[in-house]
Amino acid sequence: MNKILLGLALLLATNLHAAPLVKIDPGQQEALGIRTIAVEPVSRAWDSAYPAKVRVPNAQLMVISAPQEGLLTRLQVAEGEPVRKGQLLAVIQSPKLVEEQRLYLEALSRLGLARAGLNRDEQLKAEGIIAERRFLETRARYTQTRTEVDQRRQALLLAGMDKAAIKELEKEHKLTANLQVRAPMDGMVLEQLAMPGQRVEVASPIYRIGQLDPLWLEIHVPLEKLDTVTVGTAVRVEKPKTEGRVITIGSMIHSKDQGVLVRAEVSNPERSLRPGQFVEAQLAQMGDESSWRVPRQALLRVEGKTWVLVEKEGGFLPVAVTVSAEESDALIIKGELKPGDKVAVSGTAALKAAWLEGEG
Repeated sequence: MNKILLGLALLLATNLHAAPLVKIDPGQQEALGIRTIAVEPVSRAWDSAYPAKVRVPNAQLMVISAPQEGLLTRLQVAEGEPVRKGQLLAVIQSPKLVEEQRLYLEALSRLGLARAGLNRDEQLKAEGIIAERRFLETRARYTQTRTEVDQRRQALLLAGMDKAAIKELEKEHKLTANLQVRAPMDGMVLEQLAMPGQRVEVASPIYRIGQLDPLWLEIHVPLEKLDTVTVGTAVRVEKPKTEGRVITIGSMIHSKDQGVLVRAEVSNPERSLRPGQFVEAQLAQMGDESSWRVPRQALLRVEGKTWVLVEKEGGFLPVAVTVSAEESDALIIKGELKPGDKVAVSGTAALKAAWLEGEG
């Protein structure tokens, strides 16, 4: 090996700064175990991985609460179960619901009487039997009673009865204390917040449900890296594999890690990401015509500069480069390279030694 290196050194040109061609023939290249790989043009590079927490977007979260006070007699679903819009979630036994139904039926009865009175007075007024004042008073009573019915119907809707149940009540006049709580949207039960047999007040939480596609990633990005991040920057997670984009960039610096919160939205069709999960997220950096992806072992450090050894006819030419981004298994560099160039990725120590000895 020493004889080969000495032979290489004698074939070198004059100095380091001129980046001389390290002359080597195929036999020497094979003996030194030199292997090359073509540089890869880069249109988008991935930065280092940053810790990120998975969250459900606020617009996709909902707390299911008790619309009336009462006794929680039944829970139909549990944490981790999917639910569909309109699905029965819980049953509450509520005496107050019975009272609201009674008041609604009474208001309906008064509305019927008021409507009959209005029809009668309309006819009497047309025949000139009653004065205008009496007709106006009768119409006002009808309008007031109709408003009361609307208010009582709205109270039943707020109490948790749906329109079909209210129509059934109007038809059958059968009161019930069982209040059915139904899912307002499709989603997943994220948390169960009450237990059967528990007395609940109005607005007491029972379930928390959410839609799990898409999801948010809350990424803490170091302040010095923030200048390369904009709204719309691509984001990816390798495990589990998904991609998305940045939607907001925070303004505060967190005291724990001096990072800035960057929020990204990512797709989750397979439900492989879970709320509360911690993952490693990478942010994209845009490349240009002088950006190339190479393995880490292709780079050499000489006199404070970074170099790659480009294969040429008769040997290898050192080319100065700069590192613009780091990926998990590669580096993104900028330098005077062109498509098809091949750089040494093994045997570089021998080439470097021969280059420096020749320069000396």
